[in-house]
Amino acid sequence: MTHSELPHIEPGVYEHFKGQRYEVFGIARHSETEEVFVSYRTLYGDHSLWVRPIAMFTEHVERDGYSGPRFRRVGPSS
Repeated sequence: MTHSELPHIEPGVYEHFKGQRYEVFGIARHSETEEVFVSYRTLYGDHSLWVRPIAMFTEHVERDGYSGPRFRRVGPSS
């Protein structure tokens, strides 16, 4: 997969459906499998860095009375 074929995720602040906020940096690829991930950090606690498979990041969730995106963009990074 070339760089131009990568899916696009707009960098910025996203809110998880459970309420916590995260700063999304963009897309990353696994060095061996080329699996596509979203790279982000928590905006609470230790501000740790995380990656999540893009399919999981962008999926629709139905849980505990909630039906909607797992993450939704709420604004630009500060």
